[in-house]
Amino acid sequence: MHRSPRLAATALLGTALITLVPLSPAHARSLPSVGPTAETAALYDDEAGGNANADDPAIWRNDADPGRSLVVATAKEGGLRVYGLDASLVQTVAPPSPAAEDDAPGRFNNVDLVTGLRTPSGRADVAVVSDRGNDRLRIYRVDPSQPGGPLKDVTDPGAAPVFSSGQAEINEQRTAYGLATWQDRSTGRSYALVSRRNTTDLALLELRPTAAGTVGYRLVRTLSLPSSFRLPNGTSWTPCGEPGELPQVEGMVVDPENGTLYAGQEDVGIWRLPAALNGRPVLVDKVREYGVPGTYDPETEECAPGTDPGFGGKRLAADVEGLTLFRESGGDGYLMASGQGDNSFALYDREVSEGNEYEGGFRVTAVSADLDGSEECDGAAVLNEPLGSRYPNGLLVVQDGHETSASGGEEGREATGFKFVDLGAVTEAADM
Repeated sequence: MHRSPRLAATALLGTALITLVPLSPAHARSLPSVGPTAETAALYDDEAGGNANADDPAIWRNDADPGRSLVVATAKEGGLRVYGLDASLVQTVAPPSPAAEDDAPGRFNNVDLVTGLRTPSGRADVAVVSDRGNDRLRIYRVDPSQPGGPLKDVTDPGAAPVFSSGQAEINEQRTAYGLATWQDRSTGRSYALVSRRNTTDLALLELRPTAAGTVGYRLVRTLSLPSSFRLPNGTSWTPCGEPGELPQVEGMVVDPENGTLYAGQEDVGIWRLPAALNGRPVLVDKVREYGVPGTYDPETEECAPGTDPGFGGKRLAADVEGLTLFRESGGDGYLMASGQGDNSFALYDREVSEGNEYEGGFRVTAVSADLDGSEECDGAAVLNEPLGSRYPNGLLVVQDGHETSASGGEEGREATGFKFVDLGAVTEAADM
């Protein structure tokens, strides 16, 4: 989870600005609620818990037996967790050890899937992970014939850092952060789009299977999003943060129908741009805190907000995270994003021709003392396909940044986890 001292922000560039319909301050509180059906065991971000911190999920569908589909999720220094549809643990994958004693350890931040990756030995489904600790991608083949360990590491040993020039720079941790995969339908090639921590940089990497059965990657191009913005009153604004830090991107998703990348700049808003990184970014929506000045206090490591000039959005409370795509036939569906600041999820029309119009939202709230909701959601994944008898209408998985249920969090320990939500309940509650 990234709860930086920045005062969330969103920017608009000239004609890229989209007119927003004002909503009341009580908008988030008035959103419909839906409860989870299951939750994973709590992860603890301390030494006893292996410094595991739930972050980002992806849903792998077993086409041969949908009821045995899997959820692959990152746990930062805790590596990867693989869960069954009942939220039980199937497999734990440890991250790489530090290169040397004083070097940063492996730290798995975001995950996405590529189905049908073309390899010399045939098609393969793989999970692609951003290893923030080592500034690399890690690739794992999904093998359902191994029920106790369906993920196998097939990362090319020669895979180079994504952004850094060497280990010293890697240790500074301006490294691979957010991640989304993309399969270009015009060429059949597969890619990963990766953001860089504490910067506005994005990189397009082509995945390159090898004859040895491993998967590497090569850099295609990079693009940097804006870090400061011209406000309607003529002043310039930059989101408040620690000195030297820029408003970074984490949550990302690509629409496979049209190769459109949606990137959540945490303190700014949601950008739309070509996944090939060869076009102009357009700001779809902005966070409420956009334009609010702030003063960073090095003692508290927090930003003291100034007067809100009223240029912010109406639906997203920073940080904007957890971008995922609810796909329907014919290009219909929704872009979904989580607003960590008010524990809500926003829905936008998937159609670019409609300007990704806002369509509503919802919350994931507690069902009982033993099954709480989702707070400060850092990552989400949705799959609008039947997954056996347990989830015949599809599945939504969301990260919970504060695991507080009776069966989860322990007093005095930072606990996180993942909530499984019946997608049918979401579509009904949110009138999708």
